[in-house]
Amino acid sequence: MKNYPKLLVVLLLMTFSSFAYGQNPDDILGEWYTTEKDAKIEIFKDQNKYHGRIIWMDEPEIDGKPVLDENNSDKSKRNRPILGMKLLEDFKFNDGKWEDGTIYDPRNGKNYSCTLRKKNDQTLEVRGYVGVSLIGRTVEWTKAK
Repeated sequence: MKNYPKLLVVLLLMTFSSFAYGQNPDDILGEWYTTEKDAKIEIFKDQNKYHGRIIWMDEPEIDGKPVLDENNSDKSKRNRPILGMKLLEDFKFNDGKWEDGTIYDPRNGKNYSCTLRKKNDQTLEVRGYVGVSLIGRTVEWTKAK
């Protein structure tokens, strides 16, 4: 009877470690809706890094013309369409999350450091930050069917 507490601790440790290490690096591949569901992002793998591009937008055009990246801090990129652009770049899978990548926000034209983590099969947590990840914002994307 006195071995039950030790057994319980071992079982709990095994359960928690399976959550942390049970992710397959390719689990984020596929199509995801942004928080507002006004765009769909395709996450793909290229040379062992993960990237994402905008493949669908609720409103890809204004007055029959493509919505452009007008807020980009790089003036040479302001005439490129947002639809089709790479939004996520250079993520590496490490210890249950995808990190060391960047996310571009076309609403303000800025790039942020970013980490990605699957909350469950249908939800991807996307955390953008400047400098330290404690100072940032997390949004949830939903798996597209």
